[in-house]
Order: sequence, then C-alpha cells, then structure tokens
Amino acid sequence: MDTMRDRFAPVVSRLLDEDPRVAVVLAEIGKDGFAEAMRRHPDRVINVGIREQLLVGAAAGLALTGMRPVVHTFASFLVERPFEQVKLDLGHQDAGAVLVSAAASFDWPAGGYTHMAPGDVALLDTLDGWTVHVPGHPDEAETLLRHAVAAGDDKVYVRLSVQANAGGRPVDGESFLPVRQGRSGVIVAVGPLLDSVLDATEGMDVTVLYATTVRPFDGAALRRATGTAGTDVVLVEPYLAGTSARAVDEALSDVPHRVLGLGVGRRELRRYGRVEEHAAAHGLDARSLRERIEGFLGQGR
Repeated sequence: MDTMRDRFAPVVSRLLDEDPRVAVVLAEIGKDGFAEAMRRHPDRVINVGIREQLLVGAAAGLALTGMRPVVHTFASFLVERPFEQVKLDLGHQDAGAVLVSAAASFDWPAGGYTHMAPGDVALLDTLDGWTVHVPGHPDEAETLLRHAVAAGDDKVYVRLSVQANAGGRPVDGESFLPVRQGRSGVIVAVGPLLDSVLDATEGMDVTVLYATTVRPFDGAALRRATGTAGTDVVLVEPYLAGTSARAVDEALSDVPHRVLGLGVGRRELRRYGRVEEHAAAHGLDARSLRERIEGFLGQGR
C-alpha cells in the first residue's frame, strides 16, 4: 500500500493542472515528487531551498496575491521552526495556505528528535482560525487534501503520517464518524490510531468516534455520543497527549465529565528504534491502550 505522502505529490500535481490558483512551495524536502509538475508549471512550483522561514513567508506572499499555496516539509520544519512566520505572515495577515507535513510525531526515528514534532497540533492551538486534518489512510489523505485546497482562503494544516489504518473510511473534512456504539464511555480515536483503538476495545461496551478533522473539534458529535455512552471520555491522539482535552471540556462544560488524554508523552525517547517501538513506549499499542482505557473507565464505576 502506498503511504499518505506517496499520494500527496500526485494529488497536488493534478490540482496544479486543474486550478491556476494553486501553487506549491517546497524547502528541498519532497521536491523529487514534483519534478514533472515543476516542468509543466515552473512559475507555480517553487523550491526555496533549506530556508523554512522563507518557505512560509513566500507562501504568505503568494496568498496575498490571490494564490492558494500548498506548503510542504517535515512537521518540525513546517510548524515549529518557522512558527513566527506561521503566526505573523499567515495568521496576522489573514493569509490562507495549506500546510502539509510529513514525519508526524516519530515517523522517522533514525532522523532523531529534530525530525519529530509531537507538539505541532498543540502549537497551532495557540493561534486563531486553523483547520487541522489528521487522516488515517492514504485515501482519506487524498480527500482531505482536496478539501483543504478548495477551502477558499482558509488556513489549513494536513498532518500526514507513515502510520495508517488498514482501510480508509468516508470522511467529510468536518465531522467525527461513529464506528462503534456502546454505553460505558466514549473513545475519540484520531487518524492513524483508529485500528489500535478498535483492537484495544474489542468486546468493551464503549462508543468509538473516529476523528480525522480535529480543528474545529466536533463537539456536537461528542455530546450526542455521551447521551447514551456517558461522559467518561478517552482521547487517543497521535501527537502530544491531552492536546484536545480543552476542546472536550468546552463541549461538555455544562455536565460533569472526566477526560483521559492518551498520546505521545513529554518524555524524550533518545534511542532511535522503530516506529512500532516508539508507539509502544508511549503506550499507543493496542495492549497498552486497553490497560489504560479499562483502568480509567473502571475507576468511574
């Protein structure tokens, strides 16, 4: 199966052909995937070199002229390193762009901590007006990329990962998708962690909501789910643990509730290892998830 990032360049190359507003801005990383598109559209595929601040600044400039820039590099170089430009050049100037990241929280352990960005979504949460998509399968990534580019002049972040579920599901760029119904708690599984959550909760009387668009947070879907499953909520996110806890609190602010945030821990893991080893070390494998979910829901009875 191809990865989300394998799907990214062909999809956006087609969008370049279809829409004269679309431009692509790169910082060396990913340029090979756009070699043919660069030949066809040399004025709309721009490689700024290893200059991540310029990457975002150039995209903002394009947006201010009416273009729809798609900006791509690793998450740590796209959100963290040029954060001032994301905050000012895009946010402060109301310049829309589609930021598309790779490497996620620990997709390339051999690259070391410089290539890991478990705090990217939490960092964007400090800014106003961002839509955040976290697909869990290449098919979903294609759908959400098209949504993002078509979203007028909105500011959109699309978080791609090598981690993926076995199959794609129908996603609409807005809503949480109920995939399991129960009466003893609500699990919100984000993006590529859905399969692990379904394995972990097999046989448990819980509702599972699948989230691929996490900002705006679908509080209405969560409230509907808690109507039958109760107000114990477990967030399982492929980035910093507890990132969406505030959104849950806001959605359930008028009712007593409990929230358990599972995700990437703050402790830095200094051995390279493999993706699967990092997931297990952060408690995101099915066995660890089941233990933690059962413990939390059992405490509420």
